[in-house]
Amino acid sequence: MGLTKQYLRYTASALFGVIASQKGNIVYVTLRGEKGRYVAVPACEHVFIWDTRKGEKVLILQGLKQEVTSLCPSPDGLHLAVGYEDGSIRVFSLLSGEGNVTFNGHKAAVMTLQYDQLGGRLVSGSKDTDVIVWDVINESGLYRLRGHKDAVTQALFLREKNLLVTSGKDTFVKWWDLDTQHCFKTLVGHRTEVWGLAFVSQEKRLITGAADSELRVWNITYIQEATDPNEPESKKSKGSLAKAEKTSEVDEISDLDETPEERLLRCNKAGSIMREGRDRVVTLATDRTGRILACHGTDSVLEVFCVLTEDEICKKKEKKMRKAKKKAKPKSEEEEEEPEGSVEMSLQEEIQRVTSIKASAKIKSFDLILSPKGELKATLLLQNNTIESYILIPSAQVPQVVRASKITIGGHRSDVRTLAFSSDNIAVLSAAAESVKIWNRSTLQCIRTMACEYALCSLFVPGDRQVIIGTKTGKLQLYDLASGSLLETLAAHDGALWSISLSPDQRGFVTGGADKCVKFWDFELVKDENGTQKRLSMKQTRILQLDEDVLCVRYSPNQKLLAISLLDCTVKIFYTDTLKFFLSLYGHKLPVLCMDISYDGALIATGSADRNVKIWGLDFGDCHRSLFAHDDSVMTLQFVHKSHLFFTAGKDHKIKQWDADKFEHIQTLEGHHQEVWCLALSPSGDYIVSSSHDKSLRLWERTREPLILEEEREMQREAEYEESVAKEEQPVVAGETQGETGLAGKKTIETVKAAERIMEAIELYREETAKLKEHQAICKAAGKEVPLPVNPILQAYGNISPSAYVLEVFKKVKSSELEESLLVLPFSYVPDLLVLFNEHVQWGSEVELLCRALLFLLRIHFGRITSNQLLVTVIENLKKTTISKVSEVRNVLGFNMAGLQFLKREVEAKDEVTFFADATDRFEEKRRKRKKKEKLVLAMV
Repeated sequence: MGLTKQYLRYTASALFGVIASQKGNIVYVTLRGEKGRYVAVPACEHVFIWDTRKGEKVLILQGLKQEVTSLCPSPDGLHLAVGYEDGSIRVFSLLSGEGNVTFNGHKAAVMTLQYDQLGGRLVSGSKDTDVIVWDVINESGLYRLRGHKDAVTQALFLREKNLLVTSGKDTFVKWWDLDTQHCFKTLVGHRTEVWGLAFVSQEKRLITGAADSELRVWNITYIQEATDPNEPESKKSKGSLAKAEKTSEVDEISDLDETPEERLLRCNKAGSIMREGRDRVVTLATDRTGRILACHGTDSVLEVFCVLTEDEICKKKEKKMRKAKKKAKPKSEEEEEEPEGSVEMSLQEEIQRVTSIKASAKIKSFDLILSPKGELKATLLLQNNTIESYILIPSAQVPQVVRASKITIGGHRSDVRTLAFSSDNIAVLSAAAESVKIWNRSTLQCIRTMACEYALCSLFVPGDRQVIIGTKTGKLQLYDLASGSLLETLAAHDGALWSISLSPDQRGFVTGGADKCVKFWDFELVKDENGTQKRLSMKQTRILQLDEDVLCVRYSPNQKLLAISLLDCTVKIFYTDTLKFFLSLYGHKLPVLCMDISYDGALIATGSADRNVKIWGLDFGDCHRSLFAHDDSVMTLQFVHKSHLFFTAGKDHKIKQWDADKFEHIQTLEGHHQEVWCLALSPSGDYIVSSSHDKSLRLWERTREPLILEEEREMQREAEYEESVAKEEQPVVAGETQGETGLAGKKTIETVKAAERIMEAIELYREETAKLKEHQAICKAAGKEVPLPVNPILQAYGNISPSAYVLEVFKKVKSSELEESLLVLPFSYVPDLLVLFNEHVQWGSEVELLCRALLFLLRIHFGRITSNQLLVTVIENLKKTTISKVSEVRNVLGFNMAGLQFLKREVEAKDEVTFFADATDRFEEKRRKRKKKEKLVLAMV
C-alpha cells in the first residue's frame, strides 16, 4: 500500500452564544418540583432549560441535526415533546434529559404540538398540511388526518369530548371527531390565514386569531348537552339563557357554515375583540386555567385579556340590573320589569382587556402561568436572542407590569460578524452590531461584554490585553480587557472598515475600507488622561490610495508583500516597503470577499461571491487550481497554521476543509442552520470557532482520529442514499384510498433496516428448520443421535430456538416503526410470520405486540391471505388462540387495576384519618393558647 497523506478529523465540540432560537416557541416546564421558574427554549438543534431567577442554563436536551420548531410539555410535567424541522418528534424525559421516544410521520417542519388532558395522546400539525395523532404510551402513531390545504398552525384537544380542532394557513378551522377520524365541521368565517386558536369559558368559546387586528369569538353549543334528559332544570334554564345571549351577535358568514347534520356541536360567531396591533397574530394562547388570554403580533407588545367566569358575569349582570332599576321611573310594575330583560353583557365586558406588556424587542413567542394567589407570570422569547419574564396581578384596579428577569449575557443581540482567537488559544472574541464579548474557550462562559458600534473586523493586540475593533462607520476602537473599557476611538476610514490584518513583526497593523484606502498603523505608548501612566495607542504611518473599494487585506508571513482584494473582482499584490505594484490576480467573476496567505508565503487562496475558491502561487501569480467550493458566496477563508490546509465557510451553511497541495476536499463540517458569516482558527490549529445568522457560535475541535478520504466519500454516498430512501414515495396499502385518514408513520431508513432485520431472521428460521429436518433424517438413517451444529447467531443469544430468535428481532423494532417496517416487508415472508405468531401466542409470550402486528398484516394483505388455501388452517388457529389469550391478558389487567384501586382507597382512608387527627390537635393547641391569653388579660386587670 502506498504512503498516503494523513488528515485529522475535526468534530463539533460545543454550541454557545445562543440563548434561544427564533423558529420554536418558549414554554414553562416543571423541574425539581417548581412551577413558573424554569423555561424551555429551542436552541438550534438542542433545547435549553433556563432558570429565569438565576439566569443560568440548568439542562440541555441534546438534539441530532435538525432545528427545533415546536415544544410542548406533558400535563404531568415529566416530559417534553420536541418537534423538528424535518418532521420528526422526540419526547424527552425532564428527569434524565434523555430522548426515549421518536416519532417519524411528517415530511416537513412540525408547526404545533399538543397533549390531551391525560397526556396519553399527542397531536402534531405540520407544514406538510397533515395532522397526526400519536399514542405516547404505546410509542406509536394512531392515525393521520388530511384535510388542510396549507400548513397547520395550531391543534387543540377538547378536554371532555374526544374531539380535535385545527387551524391552518388555508383560512379554515376544522373540527375532527376522533372516534370516527373524520372532519365533521369546517369554519369558513376567515378571509386570511388563521394563526392561532384558544378555548375559554370551559370550552364553551373558541377564539381565533388571523392576519388582521380582529380576534374572532365563536360560541360552541354541544348538541348532546342541549338534549340531555338527565340534566337538572336549573342548568337547562341557565344554558338556554346563555344561549339566547350568545346567539345575539351571529355573523352572516357562520350561517353559510351551518350544515344539516350538526350532530355533535354548533359553532356560531359571537363577535370580535379588536387588538391594538394592526398586523397578523403571531401567537394566541391562554394559561392552563383558561382564565387569562394573551396574544401578540409582529411587534413588541403582548396584549393581555381576562376572561370572566360565570359567577363574575352573573354578579356584573345583577349590578347592571340594579343600576337600570334606579334609573327607570317606577310608573308601573311592567315598566319596572323592562330593564331586567334588556340587561345584556357585551363581549368586551366578558373578555376584558387587562393591560399590554411592552417588551424590549419584537416578540417571537410567549407562555403564561397563573399562580393560585392570582399572580400572572409571562415569559417572552424575543427576536434579539433574549428571554424576558414579567409579573402582573390581573385582578388589581390598575395592573402594574414588573419585569422580573432578563437573560441576555449568554449571547449577542444581533449576528456576530467577526471572530478572533487570542495567542494562547484560551480566549475567543466575538463582535456584533451592539457589543464585543470575550469568551473562555474551555468553559464557554462570557467573561467580558463591552458596548461597541457595528463591528466588521477585529484582532487581539499582541499580549492579549487589548483588542481592536473595526466598525461599519470606519472607526477603530481600542478596548482594554482587564477593565472592559474603551480606551480610544479613531476615525480611520470614511466608509466601512472591512478588513484588518496584524503585521508579522507585531508592531502594527493594516486596515482597508470602503473609502478606497489602505492605511498602515503602528502601536505606540502615550500618556493617559491623568498623565501618570502610559497606555497603548495607535498611530497612522502611511496610506495607499486605490481605484476601488478595499474588501480584504492580508500581509505575507515575511511582511514583504501585501495582498489587497478590490471591488473590481481582482486581488492586487504590493511590496510592503515601497508600496510598488507587484502582481494582479484576476479570474473571479464576482468580488473576492476573503483570502489568506500560507505560513511559508508560497500560496494565496481567495474566496469569492462567485462561490469559487482559487489557489494562486505568490511567486508568479499563476492560478494553480479553481475549486467550486460552496453553493453560495464564500464568506471567510483561513489557512491552518504551519500547513497548506485551509478552511472556508459560506452562505450555504457549511464549513469545508481543503488541501491546497492536492486540491482536494477533505471534510465538511455541518451544524449551522443558516449562513455562516465568519470563522477563526486558533494559532495551534486545534480549534475553530464559527458564527452564523442563526445567532449561534460553534466550537470545533481537532481530534486524534485519522481521516481517510476514501472512507469519507463512502460515508457521504451512504448518507445520500439514506436521504433518497426517505424521499421515495410511501408504500401504498392495497384497498385503501387516499382519504381523510391514513397511517401515521412514514418510510425512513430505520424502517427499511428494521424490515431487513426481520427478513434476515425469517431466512435464518427457514434455514435452521430445513437443517433440523435433514438432521432428523440423518439420525433416523444412522439409527443414533448425531450432534447438530449450532448457529453462531443463536448461540450469541443463549442457544435459543430459531422461532424465539425471530420474536427477539421483532421485539427490538421500535414501536413507532413497526407498521412501516411490516408495510415494506415482501408478502413471501408473511406466511412464515403467521405460523410463528400462532406458535408464540399459544405460549402466551408478547401477546399484545404480536396481535398488533397480526392485525396490521391482515389489514394490508387481506386479499392474498384469504385466497391462499394453505393459510386457512393457520388463520383459524390464530383466531382461536388470539381471542383466548387476549381475554386472559385483559383479565389479568382488570384484576391488577381493581387491586390498585383498592390499595388507593385504603391509602386515602388512612390519610383522611391522620389529616383529621392533625386538625383536632391544632384546634386544641389554639384553644389552650386563647385560654392562656384570657388569663393574662384578667391578671393585668
